Amino acid sequence: MSRGEQGAQRAEHDEEASWDARFIAGDERALEHAYRRWSPVVFTLALRSLGDRTDAEDVTQKTFVSAWTSRANFDPNRARLSTWLVAIAKRRIADTHEARTRIRALQQQLQRVTRPDDLVTPEVDLGETLLVAQEIERLEPDARQVMKLAFFDDLTHQEISRRLDMPLGTVKSHIRRSLERMRTRLEVTHAAH
Repeated sequence: MSRGEQGAQRAEHDEEASWDARFIAGDERALEHAYRRWSPVVFTLALRSLGDRTDAEDVTQKTFVSAWTSRANFDPNRARLSTWLVAIAKRRIADTHEARTRIRALQQQLQRVTRPDDLVTPEVDLGETLLVAQEIERLEPDARQVMKLAFFDDLTHQEISRRLDMPLGTVKSHIRRSLERMRTRLEVTHAAH
């Protein structure tokens, strides 16, 4: 390898390290950079596994929301950002496959009593999702853990209770109080804009 190639490789590594540090520090431009650079890879991986464009888009969004909310756990000495994002994407893809099984059973029950048009849900806005994720990060540790499982892993109250070995009433209380706090803060945020 020539000195020029080594120098170019070193410059690329230094630039990547700079973006990684900015990402970990919470620089939203670093999130935008990572999304522009790696979302096509995440989307393609999800689409190949799931075979559904909407699910692939959902997995891509959840991957970047998860990466952003857990960015303090990213260690550039252990893995590249792309590798870390792919690992998160694979977990989100597995979650989607698992959820599909549960959803199929629910859909069969719902179709017996509901028209298909009643099942349509509005699109999720990435900006809104990131705002909610940031609000969740501001909660106390137990409440934050409960809300992450409820919102990002889409677990029921009973599933959260079992997973955290926490009484069901405590889970419900955390969710109710957290939603009230978040609603108040989000209303203030929206009023300010």
